[in-house]
Amino acid sequence: MTRILQFSDTHFGTERKPVVEAALDLARSLAPDLVVISGDITQRARRGQFAAARKFIERLSLPVLAVPGNHDIPLYNVFARALNPYGNYKRALGAVLEPVFENAGLLAIGVNTTRPRRHKDGEISDTQIARVAQRLRQARPGQLRVVVAHHPVRAKVESDRHNLLFGRERALAAWAQAGIDLILGGHIHLPYVLPASADPALAAGWVVQAGTTCSRRVRGSIPNSVNLITREPSGEGQVCHVERWDYAAATHAFAAVDKTLVSG
Repeated sequence: MTRILQFSDTHFGTERKPVVEAALDLARSLAPDLVVISGDITQRARRGQFAAARKFIERLSLPVLAVPGNHDIPLYNVFARALNPYGNYKRALGAVLEPVFENAGLLAIGVNTTRPRRHKDGEISDTQIARVAQRLRQARPGQLRVVVAHHPVRAKVESDRHNLLFGRERALAAWAQAGIDLILGGHIHLPYVLPASADPALAAGWVVQAGTTCSRRVRGSIPNSVNLITREPSGEGQVCHVERWDYAAATHAFAAVDKTLVSG
């Protein structure tokens, strides 16, 4: 069995302490192969906020793959944004902005879709697309092939289309040919699972979007939430599904509320 626990948009600096503790408890109880944090780890990219994020990651005591979000670049400190936009990120979380995690059942590839010249929009370059496609083609038989990026590549509601990643069409086409299974993202605080392509004839994998794990910045009536991705043997093949877990204030814990089959 392969398990990925997806956290996103933690926005340390706006975190809710009881939800942070519940997220840690959930991670310990599930013991996933990998915890993914798909961007916007902090609220304003300040050292204290990154220190809180670092402490959270250390308390997980699990493998973690994190990528930056637009909030992880300074907004008001224009000099830092121009000259050293990832300085605080790298001090706290390490120098690698596009990490890769691999074990016998999983290949997870991080992509940095932030751009300091943009306020919040994401973009992916041809070089990044080609690098990811090449790595996907090198996946070993039986590995779940996952890309992690902050900005979404497909919207569920029309009002989110302006948040979509620039260059997504080229990326999806190349990664579909390379055999991608899942694209994990955040940014819009709206959890959903959709086929990566609106064309049912194109086998382009699935989009798995996460809400905010522990921030007060929830979207409408949607509570703090996380995703659990599980792939396990079934008969002669593999079954993969995505579970959404929501935080319940009454129990101070996350509970599974929805399950989507994405392969098998």
